[in-house]
Amino acid sequence: MNSSETLILGIDPGLERTGFAVISVGKKQVVPKDFGVFLTAKSLPRPERLCQIADDIDEIIRLWKPQILVIEKLVFMKNITNGLLVAEARGIIVERAARAGLQIQELLPTAIKKQVTGNGQASKAQMQKMVQILFRLPEIPQPDDAADALAIAFSGTTNFLK
Repeated sequence: MNSSETLILGIDPGLERTGFAVISVGKKQVVPKDFGVFLTAKSLPRPERLCQIADDIDEIIRLWKPQILVIEKLVFMKNITNGLLVAEARGIIVERAARAGLQIQELLPTAIKKQVTGNGQASKAQMQKMVQILFRLPEIPQPDDAADALAIAFSGTTNFLK
Protein backbone atom coordinates (compact mmCIF):
# COMPACT_ATOMS: atom_id res chain seq x y z
CA MET A 1 0.00 0.00 0.00
CA ASN A 2 1.32 3.46 -0.83
CA SER A 3 0.78 6.52 1.36
CA SER A 4 -2.03 7.89 -0.83
CA GLU A 5 -4.16 4.77 -0.26
CA THR A 6 -6.54 4.08 2.57
CA LEU A 7 -7.61 0.55 3.43
CA ILE A 8 -11.19 0.04 4.54
CA LEU A 9 -12.45 -3.12 6.23
CA GLY A 10 -16.14 -3.77 5.61
CA ILE A 11 -17.91 -6.29 7.84
CA ASP A 12 -21.30 -7.98 7.52
CA PRO A 13 -21.56 -9.43 11.03
CA GLY A 14 -23.08 -12.76 11.95
CA LEU A 15 -22.48 -15.56 14.41
CA GLU A 16 -22.39 -18.38 11.85
CA ARG A 17 -21.06 -16.37 8.89
CA THR A 18 -19.29 -13.02 9.00
CA GLY A 19 -18.68 -11.41 5.64
CA PHE A 20 -15.49 -9.38 5.30
CA ALA A 21 -13.98 -7.19 2.60
CA VAL A 22 -10.80 -5.14 2.46
CA ILE A 23 -10.74 -2.43 -0.18
CA SER A 24 -8.13 0.13 -1.12
CA VAL A 25 -9.18 3.70 -1.85
CA GLY A 26 -6.83 6.08 -3.60
CA LYS A 27 -6.87 8.70 -6.36
CA LYS A 28 -10.59 8.28 -7.06
CA GLN A 29 -10.08 4.55 -7.48
CA VAL A 30 -11.49 1.71 -5.37
CA VAL A 31 -9.88 -1.73 -5.56
CA PRO A 32 -10.90 -4.90 -3.71
CA LYS A 33 -7.92 -6.48 -1.97
CA ASP A 34 -9.56 -9.41 -0.18
CA PHE A 35 -13.07 -10.62 0.59
CA GLY A 36 -14.86 -13.70 1.83
CA VAL A 37 -16.49 -15.10 4.95
CA PHE A 38 -15.41 -16.30 8.37
CA LEU A 39 -17.39 -19.35 9.48
CA THR A 40 -18.04 -20.70 12.95
CA ALA A 41 -19.33 -24.20 13.60
CA LYS A 42 -22.84 -24.47 15.03
CA SER A 43 -21.57 -27.34 17.16
CA LEU A 44 -19.31 -25.01 19.18
CA PRO A 45 -20.59 -23.24 22.29
CA ARG A 46 -21.48 -19.58 21.63
CA PRO A 47 -18.56 -18.17 23.69
CA GLU A 48 -16.09 -20.20 21.61
CA ARG A 49 -17.71 -18.99 18.40
CA LEU A 50 -17.36 -15.39 19.58
CA CYS A 51 -13.68 -16.00 20.41
CA GLN A 52 -13.18 -17.41 16.92
CA ILE A 53 -14.76 -14.29 15.38
CA ALA A 54 -12.42 -12.13 17.50
CA ASP A 55 -9.43 -14.16 16.31
CA ASP A 56 -10.53 -13.89 12.66
CA ILE A 57 -10.97 -10.12 12.94
CA ASP A 58 -7.58 -9.76 14.66
CA GLU A 59 -5.98 -11.78 11.84
CA ILE A 60 -7.51 -9.73 9.01
CA ILE A 61 -6.49 -6.51 10.78
CA ARG A 62 -2.95 -7.85 11.32
CA LEU A 63 -2.70 -9.01 7.71
CA TRP A 64 -4.05 -5.90 5.94
CA LYS A 65 -3.64 -3.09 8.51
CA PRO A 66 -6.80 -1.19 7.53
CA GLN A 67 -7.35 2.29 8.88
CA ILE A 68 -11.17 2.18 8.90
CA LEU A 69 -13.85 -0.34 9.86
CA VAL A 70 -17.28 0.12 8.29
CA ILE A 71 -20.03 -1.97 9.84
CA GLU A 72 -23.78 -1.99 9.50
CA LYS A 73 -25.86 -0.58 12.35
CA LEU A 74 -28.38 -3.03 13.71
CA VAL A 75 -32.00 -2.22 13.13
CA PHE A 76 -35.04 -3.85 14.67
CA MET A 77 -35.13 -7.47 13.58
CA LYS A 78 -38.20 -9.70 13.34
CA ASN A 79 -36.26 -12.62 14.81
CA ILE A 80 -35.08 -11.20 18.14
CA THR A 81 -33.03 -14.30 19.01
CA ASN A 82 -31.04 -14.01 15.79
CA GLY A 83 -30.75 -10.26 16.33
CA LEU A 84 -29.18 -10.78 19.73
CA LEU A 85 -26.64 -13.25 18.32
CA VAL A 86 -25.71 -10.81 15.54
CA ALA A 87 -25.42 -8.05 18.15
CA GLU A 88 -22.98 -10.15 20.18
CA ALA A 89 -20.83 -10.85 17.12
CA ARG A 90 -21.01 -7.19 16.08
CA GLY A 91 -19.92 -6.08 19.56
CA ILE A 92 -16.87 -8.34 19.43
CA ILE A 93 -15.95 -7.00 15.98
CA VAL A 94 -16.28 -3.35 17.00
CA GLU A 95 -14.26 -3.98 20.17
CA ARG A 96 -11.42 -5.67 18.24
CA ALA A 97 -11.32 -2.85 15.67
CA ALA A 98 -11.36 -0.18 18.39
CA ARG A 99 -8.61 -1.97 20.29
CA ALA A 100 -6.52 -2.01 17.08
CA GLY A 101 -7.02 1.74 16.65
CA LEU A 102 -9.27 1.69 13.59
CA GLN A 103 -11.65 4.55 12.90
CA ILE A 104 -15.15 3.05 13.09
CA GLN A 105 -18.06 4.01 10.86
CA GLU A 106 -21.48 2.58 11.62
CA LEU A 107 -24.02 2.94 8.81
CA LEU A 108 -27.70 2.14 8.50
CA PRO A 109 -28.63 -0.48 5.88
CA THR A 110 -30.58 2.15 3.93
CA ALA A 111 -27.52 4.44 3.82
CA ILE A 112 -25.39 1.57 2.50
CA LYS A 113 -27.96 0.76 -0.19
CA LYS A 114 -28.21 4.42 -1.19
CA GLN A 115 -24.42 4.80 -1.42
CA VAL A 116 -24.04 1.67 -3.56
CA THR A 117 -27.12 1.85 -5.81
CA GLY A 118 -28.56 5.35 -5.35
CA ASN A 119 -31.69 3.76 -3.87
CA GLY A 120 -32.05 3.25 -0.11
CA GLN A 121 -34.63 0.52 -0.73
CA ALA A 122 -32.60 -1.49 -3.30
CA SER A 123 -33.10 -5.25 -3.42
CA LYS A 124 -30.39 -7.73 -2.54
CA ALA A 125 -30.04 -8.61 -6.25
CA GLN A 126 -29.60 -4.93 -7.19
CA MET A 127 -26.96 -4.53 -4.49
CA GLN A 128 -25.02 -7.58 -5.62
CA LYS A 129 -25.07 -6.50 -9.28
CA MET A 130 -23.83 -3.01 -8.36
CA VAL A 131 -21.03 -4.49 -6.25
CA GLN A 132 -19.95 -6.52 -9.27
CA ILE A 133 -20.02 -3.41 -11.48
CA LEU A 134 -18.35 -1.05 -8.98
CA PHE A 135 -15.44 -3.41 -8.38
CA ARG A 136 -15.25 -4.64 -12.01
CA LEU A 137 -15.58 -8.26 -10.92
CA PRO A 138 -16.18 -11.02 -13.47
CA GLU A 139 -19.14 -12.32 -11.45
CA ILE A 140 -21.20 -11.47 -8.39
CA PRO A 141 -19.14 -12.28 -5.27
CA GLN A 142 -20.25 -15.35 -3.35
CA PRO A 143 -21.45 -16.07 -0.77
CA ASP A 144 -23.93 -13.24 -0.23
CA ASP A 145 -22.17 -12.19 2.98
CA ALA A 146 -18.98 -11.40 1.04
CA ALA A 147 -20.91 -9.28 -1.48
CA ASP A 148 -22.62 -7.49 1.42
CA ALA A 149 -19.23 -6.81 3.06
CA LEU A 150 -17.93 -5.30 -0.20
CA ALA A 151 -21.00 -3.05 -0.34
CA ILE A 152 -20.48 -2.04 3.29
CA ALA A 153 -16.79 -1.27 2.67
CA PHE A 154 -17.66 0.76 -0.44
CA SER A 155 -20.09 2.81 1.65
CA GLY A 156 -17.13 3.99 3.69
CA THR A 157 -15.54 5.66 0.66
CA THR A 158 -17.87 8.69 0.72
CA ASN A 159 -15.19 11.02 2.08
CA PHE A 160 -12.52 9.80 -0.35
CA LEU A 161 -14.24 9.83 -3.75
CA LYS A 162 -15.26 13.47 -4.02
